[in-house]
Amino acid sequence: MTSAQPPAVELAGVAKTYRSGTAAVRGLDLTILAGEFFSLLGPSGCGKTTTLRLIAGFEEPTAGEVRLHGTRVTGVPAHRRDVNTVFQSYALFPHLSVFENVAFGLRRRRVPRGEIAARVGAMLETVELTGLERRRPGELSGGQQQRVALARALVNRPRALLLDEPLGALDLRLRQAMQVSLKRIQREVGLTFVYVTHDQGEALTMSDRVAVLNDGRIEQVGTPREVYERPATRFAASFVGTSNLLAGEVAAVAAGRAVVVHGADGRIEVPVRDAVGVGQLLELAVRPEKISLGRTRPGGGLCGVRGTVTEVVYLGTATNYNVTTSAGADVVVFRQNAASADEVAGRGDEVWLSWEPDHSYALGAVR
Repeated sequence: MTSAQPPAVELAGVAKTYRSGTAAVRGLDLTILAGEFFSLLGPSGCGKTTTLRLIAGFEEPTAGEVRLHGTRVTGVPAHRRDVNTVFQSYALFPHLSVFENVAFGLRRRRVPRGEIAARVGAMLETVELTGLERRRPGELSGGQQQRVALARALVNRPRALLLDEPLGALDLRLRQAMQVSLKRIQREVGLTFVYVTHDQGEALTMSDRVAVLNDGRIEQVGTPREVYERPATRFAASFVGTSNLLAGEVAAVAAGRAVVVHGADGRIEVPVRDAVGVGQLLELAVRPEKISLGRTRPGGGLCGVRGTVTEVVYLGTATNYNVTTSAGADVVVFRQNAASADEVAGRGDEVWLSWEPDHSYALGAVR
């Protein structure tokens, strides 16, 4: 990625409302850099596929402007936009060989035969399908078909590649393997990838940056680490990974931190960006893997909340503890079974939950 180039994709106030009155996209402002692997992440119906179709030219915005590499393309038909799209269905030609599927677009553009052979061969090597040129799609696995579709899109040398949940039809093991392959391919070809998914694991694994969408709006844009470690909204906290949501009254505020009382004896310290006042009810969150579980009240400046274990679930590599705090909040604690698989507490036991203050994040005032 380089800031010297114009952004690969820019959306300025883009909205899409259908004739039925349904608002699929609501005033999106978004900048995707050249050479970036950028994911649009969100649940079904949040507007992510509509956003991709607006970029591709399959849909036209009701309001706002779409720009590709600095050029306004609103109103420009899809076939004249220098982008290609890979769909979940792959849309391969079943009667054509792998080679001919990949070469299809080049032949339509009347590229010389020798150049077609060279470009298709190089692209099949990139997607690790060398030697399968003569096979037809029905003779390939799902992952191999997905790579043929990817090669067919990339061989035309678009300036950006749009991918609409391309791994959705694959089983879990193959999907995880293809995530690694996709990121490798994107890095090798150096193109901008705009990737639509509802799978947070995919987005976190592959992306340089992620936009979290909800109800046609962007909740947060950031690196995978930023979105996971510091979600900006309640929705982002709950959708990306698992977050324990807690609330309490602010007892003190100093040096950019608030002390929150949770239950009769719980104390949580949390960094705050926005102004909060003493006596205000504040909602905050902490990830399950950040929490330690013990029998005694923590000291040393740690956050501490008392609760009762309601369920223990052994998962092999880890054990999950469900705890109800003294204030009635349900908390999940994730404890890796690195040293011992022994339970540190059983169902019905009273425990203390503790974590570092910097692992709490404020979500805003309780409404």
